[in-house]
Parts: sequence; C-alpha cells; structure tokens
Amino acid sequence: MPPSTPPPPATSVPDIRIPAGLLPADGRFGSGPSKVRTEAVAALAAEAPRLLGTSHRQAPVRGLVGRVRAGLRQLWDLPEGHQVVLGNGGSTVFWDVAAASLIAERSQHLVFGEFGAKFADAAGSAPHLEAPVRVEADPGATPPHPVPPMPGEEVDVYALTHNETSTGVCAPISRPPWANHGELVVVDATSGAGVLGWEPGDVDAYYFAPQKVFAAEGGLWVAVLSPAALARAEELRGAGDQRGAGGRWVPASLDLARAAEESRSDQTLNTPAVSTLFLFVHQLEWVLANGGSEFAAGRSRRSAGVLYGWAEASPYARPFVSDAGARSPVVGTVDLDQSVPAATVCAVLRANGVLDTEPYRKLGRNQLRIGMFPAVDPEDVEALTACVDHVVGRL
Repeated sequence: MPPSTPPPPATSVPDIRIPAGLLPADGRFGSGPSKVRTEAVAALAAEAPRLLGTSHRQAPVRGLVGRVRAGLRQLWDLPEGHQVVLGNGGSTVFWDVAAASLIAERSQHLVFGEFGAKFADAAGSAPHLEAPVRVEADPGATPPHPVPPMPGEEVDVYALTHNETSTGVCAPISRPPWANHGELVVVDATSGAGVLGWEPGDVDAYYFAPQKVFAAEGGLWVAVLSPAALARAEELRGAGDQRGAGGRWVPASLDLARAAEESRSDQTLNTPAVSTLFLFVHQLEWVLANGGSEFAAGRSRRSAGVLYGWAEASPYARPFVSDAGARSPVVGTVDLDQSVPAATVCAVLRANGVLDTEPYRKLGRNQLRIGMFPAVDPEDVEALTACVDHVVGRL
C-alpha cells in the first residue's frame, strides 16, 4: 500500500472546544508508553520510602524482580527450562544483545514496519556477522512469512515481529517447519506481549519492554529464553568466559548469558529503574488477578472493535491495515481523507486533553495511531471516536 502524503502541519490550532460530556475519562492513548493506571501510581507513592533510593541488591528490589519473573511464568505457563531474563535498556538495546549473543553468523528478518527494519539494520551493522536476509512487505500490508534460505545464505536466527508498533500490523508466530538444525526463533514482542497469544515451544527468545501492555515506564528489556537460546548465548561468549576458547568477545552490557546469571538471583547487571519495576509488577499482578492473558486480550479486543468499527463506518476514515486479520488489537492505525488534516485533528484533541493520537513520525501518513493496551478503558476509546467526529465536524 503506497504511503499517502500528509498535509503540512497546522500553523495554529483551531479553537474548538469538545463538550465535557464527550471527553474520555482518561485521555491518554499513547502507543508507547502506555497509559499508566492511576492506582499503580498511587501504590508506587505509598511504597516509595521503602523502595526508591535503596539498593537494588537488597531484598525489596530483588523481590520486585522475582515477582516479575514468577508472574510472567504464570501468565504464559512457561515450560521447565525456559527462563525469564531482565536487562537494562529497552528493546532497542536487545537488538544489540541479540547481535552479540544470539546470532552466530546470519539472521533472516521479517520486515513490515520501522522496528523490524531497525533490528535488521542492527544485525547488518555488526562487523562480526554476515549480511542479514530481509523478507519485506509494505507497511500496512499483510505481513510476510519466513522463507527457506537460499544456498549460501543459511541462517541461524529467524527474527520475527509479533506486533509492529509503527503500523498497527500483527503477525502470527510459529517455528518454520524446515528450521530443525538448531536455528533460533527470536521474536520482537514489545507491543504485543501479554495480549497476543504465542506458544513457548515455537520461540527461543521472546523479548519486549514493559511500557506497553504492562503499563510501566521504559528502561528495561525482558526476554523469555528457551534452553536453546541460553545455550547459544553461552557458546558464543566461550562457555562462560568472555574470551573463552571458540567464543567471541561480548561486552558485559550485551552479554545475554551474564544477564541470565543475574536474573537467576533476581537482579540485573546494573541498577534498574525501580519505579519501572514496581509499575510493571502492579500491572502484571492486576492482569493475573483478573484472569490473565484472556482478560488483557479481551480489553484490547473490545477497544479495537470500537476503533475499527467506527473507522469502517466513517465517511472520512478507514483502517490503514486492509487485512482485518492482521489488524493489531493493541495499536490501531486509521487513515483520514486528505480533506481532513490529521495533524490539525490531533492538535485540537491534545488542546482538549486527549493525548498522543499522532501517527508514527516516519510513516508519513495522514492518520491517527491509537494505543489500546489493557490499561486503556474500552469506553474511553469509544469516547475518543466521538471526539474525533466532533472535531472533524467543526473544521
């Protein structure tokens, strides 16, 4: 689907006041970070004297890491041998971790948006790796599938994206049937983890950051690693010695085996963002207490049904992703007619306290992008659509 050219940004914001009765109860619709629930912030304030400004090597903070690891194991019913590992930085950092600690020689990347492309670029810039294989589809189109490698282009990692945050496209995740020679399946799950279903047996590294479905702040990456992924990380660094026989030099900050060692002790290599850990735990345990993944997915699906149903019925809007089966339940993208400047609509919404509806900056489309993570109430998504209609009707 070719990109449309958005109109130039508005030089001034029209003075359009949205009636209070139309406004959502909470106007945060960001696609990253997610809205953080008020209850979680209040709980953090109550616990702050015991946690913030204290050692991350002591029991209170290590307890948070342990609750994250135990909660994710429960959420996904992880099999024996799979490990939940935490590290400093976000998913962007994990691309470098994967280039250092998971890709042995060459990777194949499915690219159908900005973030899949960035991982492929990270692997391509690593001097110790062969040029990656890219399997691409246009942004907003049905996502591509892994392909058997050509002779001479054998790969040892298949890099998939579960939910492309930039475009609102989600993709099914499975192990390629021909990948039975030790190849790893590495999945970017940043904006889908916790809502989209997956089978641990099909994935060797399922990595994400907690500022999306898990409604926390940034500053961490989290990965569910299979025994095969843990073994690959050990092998590449040389059986536990960063300069061991047969291994490569791996910086400590990118050493996945070292991160796994720290995580087994409920720690991270360096000081983590403790407020992020706390908000992560609060959201994770809220999801578990209300029914787990089915609860989280149900809230996002209801929001997505409202947004896409409105767009399909609208005379001036339509879902960007034409394949209904590939439309994300957590990040919704809606194109507007060229006669309706999305930049102006977003600016008016922002002036009325309805925030972060702007499209992904590099996609270059006249569209809205709406975060529909579980922390967002579906009723607020419905109110948002009424606000957009109100604004457009007065432009």
